[in-house]
Amino acid sequence: MTMPPRLRKLALLVHVTSSVGWLGAVVAFLALSVIGLTGQDPATVRGVYLVMEPAAWYALVPLSFAALLTGIVQSLGTPWGLLRHYWVLFKLLINVVATVVLLVYMGTFRSMAHMAADPEVGLSSVRDFSPVLHSVLALVVLLLAMVLAVYKPRGVTPFGQRERRAQREGRTAPGAVSVPQV
Repeated sequence: MTMPPRLRKLALLVHVTSSVGWLGAVVAFLALSVIGLTGQDPATVRGVYLVMEPAAWYALVPLSFAALLTGIVQSLGTPWGLLRHYWVLFKLLINVVATVVLLVYMGTFRSMAHMAADPEVGLSSVRDFSPVLHSVLALVVLLLAMVLAVYKPRGVTPFGQRERRAQREGRTAPGAVSVPQV
């Protein structure tokens, strides 16, 4: 079912906002990670790792879920559909995988914060390259999803091909919506 134009624009606005917010939060985490890895002041280095866990729970996790949910709503309410085009399917998979990896990585944030909070632990043990690596990878993956959203490469899934064939033959599948020719 296609959403009315105003609702579709609102859904798109919320989706783009949450997706760009997630991207911005990842950039901020990359900056924090670099500061934690290269900073000279022990209090700053420890502070960076202490702030990462709560900041991830209050920024990264909600924005990832918001991007996922609004993307699903957006795809179901537009002619693109959730399973009709490969680019939409790939964006969905990117978002799901990135969100799952983030949730799994939250344990690492927790352990880094515990180590940073312990004054007995040496600064070299507190420093961790992992957040830099994960932030860079997340940035690349989210930028890939953004490229897919802008360029919308051609390619219809077998499900989308069946729907098109049914429309051409004059019969419409139950719940089918017209699919834009790309």
